Amino acid sequence: MSMILNQTSIFNDNFLLNSEFAKTLYHNYAKNLPIIDYHNHLPPDYVANNHQFENCSQVWLAGDHYKWRAMRTLGIDEKYITGDAPDKEKFKKWGETLPYTVRNPLFHWSHLELQRYFGIDESLNEKNANNIYVETARQLKLNSHSVRGLLDMQNVELICTTEDPIDDLKHHKNLKSQDVSLKMSTAFRPDKAFAVENSQSFLEYLEQLEQVSHISISTFDDLLEALDSRIAYFHENGCRLSDHGLEFLPFYETGAFDIKALFSKIKNHKNLTQDEINYFKCETLKHLCKAYHKRGWVQQFHLGALRSVNSRMLNLRGRDSGWDSIGDFSQARSLGQFLNYLDTTNQLTKSILYNLNPADNELIATMIGNFNDGSIKGKIQFGSGWWFLDQKDGMEKQMNALSNMGLLSCFIGMLTDSRSFMSFPRHEYFRRILCNLIGKDVANGELPADEKWLGKIIQDISYYNAKEYFEF
Repeated sequence: MSMILNQTSIFNDNFLLNSEFAKTLYHNYAKNLPIIDYHNHLPPDYVANNHQFENCSQVWLAGDHYKWRAMRTLGIDEKYITGDAPDKEKFKKWGETLPYTVRNPLFHWSHLELQRYFGIDESLNEKNANNIYVETARQLKLNSHSVRGLLDMQNVELICTTEDPIDDLKHHKNLKSQDVSLKMSTAFRPDKAFAVENSQSFLEYLEQLEQVSHISISTFDDLLEALDSRIAYFHENGCRLSDHGLEFLPFYETGAFDIKALFSKIKNHKNLTQDEINYFKCETLKHLCKAYHKRGWVQQFHLGALRSVNSRMLNLRGRDSGWDSIGDFSQARSLGQFLNYLDTTNQLTKSILYNLNPADNELIATMIGNFNDGSIKGKIQFGSGWWFLDQKDGMEKQMNALSNMGLLSCFIGMLTDSRSFMSFPRHEYFRRILCNLIGKDVANGELPADEKWLGKIIQDISYYNAKEYFEF
């Protein structure tokens, strides 16, 4: 098999760059910048221990529900997706699938990943899947293709994983003690601390929180104290971000329900009503967000996912295995009220708002302007296209909405939000799309052909804004 780049491939140096100015912006200003991946779900133990994958199925297919959904749609049996089929057979089934993903971002991502990590310019298909499996397995045994080697190939400067409050952060500590240039931070993700939809699972979680915090949790105030202790622990270990996954950000005036009575109800294994559930989340989040502000953290809100829609397959395969979709939740009023509640006492910290429903693009783009108060550049951010929207159309729509109603120049750019160490070419994908967007405006006479100024804007969005915003 040829490992030499074929310049007749669509995935050549000027892929997605449709004007000379776009090419100049990308190659001279964006291409060689380091990557700050400020939100992902990578396993930190693999980073700390510099894990070596045995084959491409392990590094590329395992945990990737984007690929799993495509394979299922094509009628591939689950045993080749999340089942017990051998790794090679799973890879071959993915090889059968990829040619049928045309116009899905998987087609672009997958070919870029094969090129960037393995130098393979062939289009993966049923006929060459076996040979590509063998070749990638050979390369993955090399030191250059360890976990840190893969990150180094993409010029990754920093990754920020996502951990529950009960995590001991031992892998982050381990990496920090090593003499390596790669930096790994974490984001505090306390979703389980207010997941009171099921009282039994919530109480089981409280037992774990009690153990790590050394605080007996008998009341709501005890819960907040335990969370405060974990925030302090995370802060001591370099954490400066939080993250929350919510259908919407609920808001109630304090006192709308008796929080002590709600906590007692949960402790007695009784389920709450939907309003009571939302109130509990709101009161917990109010406290957490004030704690983040006190420590100068950045808070992130991922809004709008309708999770675990297929209960039959959820029971068979578990969460985060591809049974989620875009939701159509009402966002604006309660989001504005919640942010305003924090801002009224000047306790609104730097915040990033991500929406999963593209219908909410303009909503979020205008909401951030309500709370950008001049104290910090880009204090409230409209997060990059997320999950189902981290593809070309989704990225362009997000950036167009931000451009029309805010300042694209202050945008902190792309993240992978991924569980895969092979997902980092998505930063290249984003940078190419960004450069093409600006290049198109220049070609249309809508922006001046000021290479140095627009090049600086591109560099800021691709790297420097994030570095300044997170103080990495």
